[in-house]
Amino acid sequence: MEYPMIHICYRVMDLEATEKFYREAFGFEISRKKDYPDGRFTLCYMTSAGLPFELELTYNYDQVEPYVIGNGYSHLAVGVTDLEASHQRHSEMGLEITPLKGLTAGQPRFYFVTDPDGYRVEVVRRPSL
Repeated sequence: MEYPMIHICYRVMDLEATEKFYREAFGFEISRKKDYPDGRFTLCYMTSAGLPFELELTYNYDQVEPYVIGNGYSHLAVGVTDLEASHQRHSEMGLEITPLKGLTAGQPRFYFVTDPDGYRVEVVRRPSL
């Protein structure tokens, strides 16, 4: 029996700002979006590079306080072939980013970007295809 990953869900305070962040920072596209006025929430699904895995953004109308992410959640990860150019681009966009890092000595392998709700996205160097 197989269990392929289909989506991860983030609850967000400002749906438009979060959609814009993932669209502009990582090229994600909205694959589907549905408003549920009786339930007082909107679901927006975004995909990356035509892959079937989706980022589900849940916007609850009545949420007043920012969501508490907690210390158990860590991050979502995306891959890029030119890590340094990506880091520079995100820096020029004025996004909250960490310095380039590696797990051991040598060439940096990743950095993190923080989205409008405080969720972290790891940008990982991947080999050229």
